[in-house]
Amino acid sequence: MPPERAAVVSDIPELIRLRALLFGDLGATGWEAPPPGEDWLRACADALREQLTDDSVKILVIDGDTGLAACGIGAIDRRLPGPYNLSGLIGHVYGVVTDPAYRRRGHSRAIMEGLLGWFTDREVRRVNLNASPDGEPLYRSLGFTEHPAPTLSRKR
Repeated sequence: MPPERAAVVSDIPELIRLRALLFGDLGATGWEAPPPGEDWLRACADALREQLTDDSVKILVIDGDTGLAACGIGAIDRRLPGPYNLSGLIGHVYGVVTDPAYRRRGHSRAIMEGLLGWFTDREVRRVNLNASPDGEPLYRSLGFTEHPAPTLSRKR
């Protein structure tokens, strides 16, 4: 398996392809299908270009034979310090996806271990993520548990 590496601008089309796969997988878990059209693809490309130069974001990829095999994104959010988190830094992992042709080879684990190392190097003590049913066993094996506070969201 090739090692994970930091994404570069030329990876953006493949990152978008993998992100589209992620949304297809989420549809199987009860999420509604994304709206038709390609507006989100352009918006995603613009956001990725910006995030590739943002020190608070790390995008890791693993190369496949003809494109990317897997990717994942880590972001650091600075909140007010509290008694359980004096730095106020909170990490979030999102967009971990492996191309179906490369699944069950340890790619997502390698991406996650790379991101968790990046968070550790930046002294981020808490990292959150949303797990799909397929990804949940991996995340639990890496030490993720339910957060005591319920997660609520508002969609407009």
